[in-house]
Amino acid sequence: MAAGTAVLTVTKLSKSYPQLRAVEDVSFCVGRREIVGLLGPNGAGKTTTINMVLGVLTPTSGTVRIAGIDVTRHRSEALAHTNFAAVYAPLPSNLTVTQNLRFFGLIYGVANLGARIEALLSQFDLLPLRDTRCGLLSSGEQTRIALAKAVLNNPQLLLLDEPTASLDPSAAQLIRARIRRLALEQGCGILWTSHNMYEVEEVCDRVLFLSRGRVLLAGDPRQLPAQHGAQSLEELFIQIAREPLREHADLGASGT
Repeated sequence: MAAGTAVLTVTKLSKSYPQLRAVEDVSFCVGRREIVGLLGPNGAGKTTTINMVLGVLTPTSGTVRIAGIDVTRHRSEALAHTNFAAVYAPLPSNLTVTQNLRFFGLIYGVANLGARIEALLSQFDLLPLRDTRCGLLSSGEQTRIALAKAVLNNPQLLLLDEPTASLDPSAAQLIRARIRRLALEQGCGILWTSHNMYEVEEVCDRVLFLSRGRVLLAGDPRQLPAQHGAQSLEELFIQIAREPLREHADLGASGT
């Protein structure tokens, strides 16, 4: 991928603590209209990586650039091009759907905010719920409002951490289709974490497998299993989660 086409560029990123190397020498890019899956078992370094992308954690070494802007040096400017949604980060439950969108729209300085909110309420089928407090919404409805909030500022980079984890299969399928359209129609790049390998195969253009803080494999999720002797992406995930790091070290981060 040419550097100019990347909305996110992570270069030799590491995060160390006194007793732990949480992320080690991780490099990858996310391009416009591309959905990249960040995969790995619990403790692999996914959340630490996302927190460094968001500037919540300062890297021990390496750089993160969003739309060409260094996050460590110019965090506010970089994050103006970014947004985030996660199942574990619900919106304020005492505010209505419209109030939440207005609150976050003011934070992001969204121009013509009223019109933008109306467009998102329609796009995400939230018009009948506009005056409902978010704490009273179903899981599927809460996911829709979280995604509406996540695209309020027309981000170039969208971070989605387990966005469909609490949804039933039917609702999850609809949300995946919406997210895919967002990437194609709005031209944003998406970094997506999930433990649902069926979902990853359906949605992601490319995946990165992390284990013990390092990228071990990268490539097309529909081709990687056969390339590494697995019957499915889930089987490959299990192999990486269970086998020692040294058995995969020679695979490195090719394809990133």
